[in-house]
Amino acid sequence: MISSLEVGARGSKLAQAQVWEVHRELLQYHPHIEFKPLWITTTGDEDKKTSLRDLDKTDFFTREIDQMQLQGRFRISIHSAKDLPDPLAPGLKIVALTKGVDPSDVLVYNELPENAVIGTSSYRREQNLLQWRADLRCVDIRGTIQERLALLDTGQIDGVVMAEAALIRLGLTHRKRLVLEGETTPLQGKLAVIALNSDHEIAELFRCLHHPLD
Repeated sequence: MISSLEVGARGSKLAQAQVWEVHRELLQYHPHIEFKPLWITTTGDEDKKTSLRDLDKTDFFTREIDQMQLQGRFRISIHSAKDLPDPLAPGLKIVALTKGVDPSDVLVYNELPENAVIGTSSYRREQNLLQWRADLRCVDIRGTIQERLALLDTGQIDGVVMAEAALIRLGLTHRKRLVLEGETTPLQGKLAVIALNSDHEIAELFRCLHHPLD
């Protein structure tokens, strides 16, 4: 019987919150299992200059984690499902997609004057913004949730678009914000548990958390 699991994940506050969210959900079915996380800095964490607008579903945010998992450094990894490469690295599979939380995009702001400057690294989000207010000026930004909110709080931008799920998981739903209309990134708000293709025991263990897509 599995009593503890080594878990690989990114080291940001949001990524850590996601790991413990999965752990809390798993404890409802398997109350004896302990998580032993290994926090990893990935290419996407170190490279704050490459625009996400230019990236498809690559391993930008998972590469180092994938490599270490395939080397046997930990048994599962946990990711924001929207950040997964497509396809996954050979030898890995999704064993659970969690129910997740609110998948909305939101605009966090203090004031929105005419020609307000909005930070977003997504072309899709930019188009949704401009359909709402054509006067807005969008600029490309990168960084953690905290780093992006700091740009807003220091007046370098007037607003920032992010996932409502991130605010929920970080306890930041007190921030002034509005929900954006339009499509969101597929799987936004959901978490993915990744295991080796050959690890049938883990696949069975996490079956309880899997919510198939409609």
